[in-house]
Amino acid sequence: MALTVELAKRFGVAVGAHPGLPDLRGFGRGEMRLKPEETRNDIMYQIGALQAFASASRLRLQHIKPHGALYNMATRDARLSETMLDAVRCVEPELIIFAPPRSTIAKVASKMGFRVAMEAFADRAYNADGTLVSRDKPKAVIKNPKLVVKRVVKMVKEGTVLAINGGNVDLGQVHTICVHSDTPNAPELAKALKSKLLVAKIDVKPVGSFL
Repeated sequence: MALTVELAKRFGVAVGAHPGLPDLRGFGRGEMRLKPEETRNDIMYQIGALQAFASASRLRLQHIKPHGALYNMATRDARLSETMLDAVRCVEPELIIFAPPRSTIAKVASKMGFRVAMEAFADRAYNADGTLVSRDKPKAVIKNPKLVVKRVVKMVKEGTVLAINGGNVDLGQVHTICVHSDTPNAPELAKALKSKLLVAKIDVKPVGSFL
C-alpha cells in the first residue's frame, strides 16, 4: 500500500479505496451475507488503512469503489448500499463513489448527497441488461488492446457498449473506466487506452477535477 501510494503521488494519479468482503480464498468475488454492523465496520477499517498511508504521503483519498461481490451486490441492494455509504460518510463524506450507471448504489449515493462517478469496464464483456458476463463464461474477459480501445472510445463518446449478444447497451455518461489488475495484460491495456484516448481527444484525468 505504501509503495502504491508513493507511485500514485509521483505520477499524479488520484488514490481511492477498494474495500471488499472478507472472502480471502475467492479474492472478494464470492457473495457473503454479513450483518449490517459487520459490513459497516469492514468498510471503515479498509478505508482507514489506505487513508493512513495516503496521509503519510500528504495525499487525500479521492474516491471509493466497492470490490468484486460487494460491488455487484450493491448494484441491486439498496439496504446494503445505504449501510456501505453510511460507513463512507462517517470516515470521509467528500469521497466520490464509483458505481455502474443506473445502478441501485448510484441512485442511493446521489440521494445521500455524494458525488457519483459512472463507471464502465474496459476489459469485461456486457450482457444485454448491462450487467457483466460472468467470469466463468467464454469471452467474459477482453484482452485484445485494439478491441478494448474501440469499446472504450464508444463508451465515452456515445454512451453505449456492444453486448455479448450483439446489441447495444445504453450506459449514458461515463466518467471513469476500469481495467482489472488481474487481467493478464492489464499494463498493456492501460497504456494503449491512455495513448488512444488522447488521440481521440478524450481527456484522461482524475474524476475529482471535473465532478
